[in-house]
Amino acid sequence: MTLTPATIPDLQAVLQQPGRYHLRGGGSKTALSAPLEGFTTISLASLRGLLAYEPGEFTFTALAGTPIREIESALAEHGQYLPFDPPLAAQGATLGGTVAAGLSGPGRYRYGGVRDFIIGIRYVSGDGTLVRGGGSVVKNSAGFDLPKLMVGSLGQFGALVELTFKVFPQPQARCSLRLELPGMQQAVQWLNRLGLSALDLEALDVQPEGEQAILWARLGGLAEALPGRVESLRSFLGGGELVEGEPEATFWNGERDFAWANPTDTVIKVPLTPSQILPLERALEPRVQAGSLLRRYSAGGQVIYLAAVPDTGSLDSLLAAQGLSGLVLLGAAQPVHLGLVSEGVFLDRVRQALDPAGRFAQV
Repeated sequence: MTLTPATIPDLQAVLQQPGRYHLRGGGSKTALSAPLEGFTTISLASLRGLLAYEPGEFTFTALAGTPIREIESALAEHGQYLPFDPPLAAQGATLGGTVAAGLSGPGRYRYGGVRDFIIGIRYVSGDGTLVRGGGSVVKNSAGFDLPKLMVGSLGQFGALVELTFKVFPQPQARCSLRLELPGMQQAVQWLNRLGLSALDLEALDVQPEGEQAILWARLGGLAEALPGRVESLRSFLGGGELVEGEPEATFWNGERDFAWANPTDTVIKVPLTPSQILPLERALEPRVQAGSLLRRYSAGGQVIYLAAVPDTGSLDSLLAAQGLSGLVLLGAAQPVHLGLVSEGVFLDRVRQALDPAGRFAQV
């Protein structure tokens, strides 16, 4: 059963009644949106619309069910954007769903993730109370940081209904250098070198390709300054193919929307560090050789996205053996948490404080 409240008071009325609920946004993250046995699904997709936008203040407020694409379109009219590149926008991802899943795209490397741009929220608690946290402008977002607490919460603490973000000016121009490397060992070396360099990269991803690896380094900024920055980067790397215009934009849009994965794959997000990449590569090699696994390293090697055949059971134990945890984003796999799952006392205390009656599903 799915309920679709049309207004915030409608949602409050639902939550004032007995029941246990699983929250759903636009459904773009299929693994996180799947119905849960014993829970009534609440779709927040009807709570949509841009409530306030102050281009001069570089902030906006929108309802949680507002599609990311609508937000991006409104911001683009004023030359502004969300620098953390929220994933799955083309598939209908919503603002609230992006926050609840804690998802950021390639731009996270330079600018930080979703938690670095959210400054205010309103959410409905398990007893139907409307709660505010943070503020509507950066200088007023004081007090206990409820907005950041909701990032990655997967709807366990409350139903997000309204969010306020800060935004940045859109770069005048962008381009990328594409560097082919003999393998992942060389790619990791370059990730470390670039991370320590003074080069101001907007994004840094690695695309494993058979025995080789392709390093993608993105630059953005003033159009007149870009050629000189490209030459500095090419000199640092000792080469690289310049990619511009539509092919460059298509590649990065494909990265944020997992266009490189097969439609039936299960897509898993795994946070890690560059030092963990090579041991993980060795563990994944049999699956890669068998053709049952694709992967991308993003944010300078701080996250890997795995696209696997639907059976994720073996990946669960593999990630645990590597000391890693994964979150299933796309596919029908259950449970959605793989590998090490260490919630600890803190999460239990937060749940007890914000949802003492256990009204919301612990995904």
